[in-house]
Amino acid sequence: MTLRYLVNCSILLTDRPILERPAAARAAGFDAVEFWWPFPEAVPSDRDVDAFERAVRDAGVELVGLNFFAGDMSSGDRGIVSWPGRAAEFRDNVDVAVEIGERLGIRAFNALYGNRLDDTTADQQGELARENLLAAATAADRIGATVLLEPISGADRYPLRTADDVASVLDDLVQSGASNVSLLADLYHLAVNGDDVEHAITKYRDRIAHVQIADAPGRGEPGTGHLPLPRWLDDLDRGGYADFVGLEYKATGEDAFGWLPRSERGSNATTSHR
Repeated sequence: MTLRYLVNCSILLTDRPILERPAAARAAGFDAVEFWWPFPEAVPSDRDVDAFERAVRDAGVELVGLNFFAGDMSSGDRGIVSWPGRAAEFRDNVDVAVEIGERLGIRAFNALYGNRLDDTTADQQGELARENLLAAATAADRIGATVLLEPISGADRYPLRTADDVASVLDDLVQSGASNVSLLADLYHLAVNGDDVEHAITKYRDRIAHVQIADAPGRGEPGTGHLPLPRWLDDLDRGGYADFVGLEYKATGEDAFGWLPRSERGSNATTSHR
């Protein structure tokens, strides 16, 4: 078994300030983490970037993945990639994110596509998204990183809901010259949206560059719902996926990681997928 777990420090360990979460993940036995965009603005101050970098380095964890700025997530935004009028903001954020990535060795950047808007057409948003994602892929490629796209649930106006939806966008990007764009297979989002997860894993196994999990209903930790997460992870493992599985769930108890033995938490652990 080759899958390795990491902690999404934007949805877990939220009882601590964000800069304390990498160390908390390390104390819990993990040596790799990921974050959504950890700043309230697309272009944070140098001081804030430096503080974030120190928090990761001092914790002794690897920062595997980082989201690009996605707007005001608390108010319902789910990305600005396809949002007319915010292209410059997105491109500026890409520059900052890739700089952070170069300093911390980030492997992948997740780009939330953005909700459908009333004052523009889907085709116009699609063309803008293509241009922005190609620019992001070019920037990420300078440091050997990949740009990820993922289906999202719980956002009715978000157009990428299935693995096929994402693959269609990826196909267009590849045809336009991008070679470092891949699918983020969030098994929770796929399942909640009604996608056939097993079929998606089989069909797109060569295009999946990152995996995230939570159980459903509720988006809790594995074992709190009814999703066959162990079987799906076994399918990924047997199919050749040999990278991290991001724990992107809302903890339901005092011990957010009680379901996972400590011996299976580090990058060098051999996991049974529970």
